[in-house]
Amino acid sequence: MSSSVVISGSGLWKPDFSISNEELVVAYNAYATQFNQINKLAIEQQELSEKPLSSAEFIEKASGIKSRYVYVKDGILDIDRMRPMIPERAEDELSDQAEMAIHAAKDALKAANKTADDIDAVIVACAYTQRSYPALAIEVQGALGIKGFAFDMLVACSAATFALHRAYEMIAAGTAKAVLVINPELTTPQVNFCDRDSHFIFGDVATAMVVESAQTAKSEHVFEILSTKAVTEYSNNIRSNFSYVSRANDVDPFGEDKLFHQVGRKVFKEVCPMAVEHISEHLARHQLGSENVSRWWLHQANINMNTLISRKLLGRQPDLQEAPIVLDTFANTASAGSIIAFYLNHKDLQSGDIGLLCSFGAGYSIGSLVLKKR
Repeated sequence: MSSSVVISGSGLWKPDFSISNEELVVAYNAYATQFNQINKLAIEQQELSEKPLSSAEFIEKASGIKSRYVYVKDGILDIDRMRPMIPERAEDELSDQAEMAIHAAKDALKAANKTADDIDAVIVACAYTQRSYPALAIEVQGALGIKGFAFDMLVACSAATFALHRAYEMIAAGTAKAVLVINPELTTPQVNFCDRDSHFIFGDVATAMVVESAQTAKSEHVFEILSTKAVTEYSNNIRSNFSYVSRANDVDPFGEDKLFHQVGRKVFKEVCPMAVEHISEHLARHQLGSENVSRWWLHQANINMNTLISRKLLGRQPDLQEAPIVLDTFANTASAGSIIAFYLNHKDLQSGDIGLLCSFGAGYSIGSLVLKKR
């Protein structure tokens, strides 16, 4: 593998709408109270479980999240709906996720000093795509006027890093001269806003990166990809079961079990040591230790998870400059979180500085890249 593959530009797009913990809690508590009143008899007879109430303090303590951006705010805070109200677009209109992707892609292309003519491969990688086919990546490719090829990838919260791995391999192998990786994370349609333990977790956003050869890079901030590392291990502890097969199963395709759900404590207990081991081994490949890393762009799922992983790696609590946190205002944005952290916290690094970009999520899956500022 060639060592002269670089990230030459990154992009970010965030929606116009944001929901604070306080707003979310008011709506959820009103819904829960109404549910408990309507189902009082069934709850007393233990046929149904009572909906517990929540608080903004509970959410922030459990996750570190204070607010989240949402693609559409209408409907989420309506206690008789509890989901976003996104109008369906006609087949000849640009899809919602493609529109999100294009915003981030243009930002990344500008940062990389590239045009559509410079790109010959597009990867759209995210936790969910709003349709099966045609691929969103091909729709985006066409809208941007990019020649070559494009495809979608779904690897839950590791989709962005795994896609960067594929881009790295394409450049190193010479099968592409520049690859545009885009992560349009439209997560809120899969959130169960009626569940106290998960209704606050996700937000919507889109990120993008340009990967190319160092020989063609001409941007101000260029990061060499020293290597990539990935691991997967099957787990049932994070699931999203929405499927076209539900039609044949004769079950409710929008039932609670078809939306995002997790066994949070097991995820925390099992993923944290996996991530520490993964990152340590990846750095050791380059004879590097945690003391050699100037910036940690870690997955943005839970502040307590990031704190524990950072402490295990560093032997101390890192400051926010070393390991920036963005989930307080963005929430968990699935695969885009570590890319947001990079986008907002990379321009101050000096030539030769080492950074580590890492995601971890459902699967389980962990993906990382060791980067060096050129």
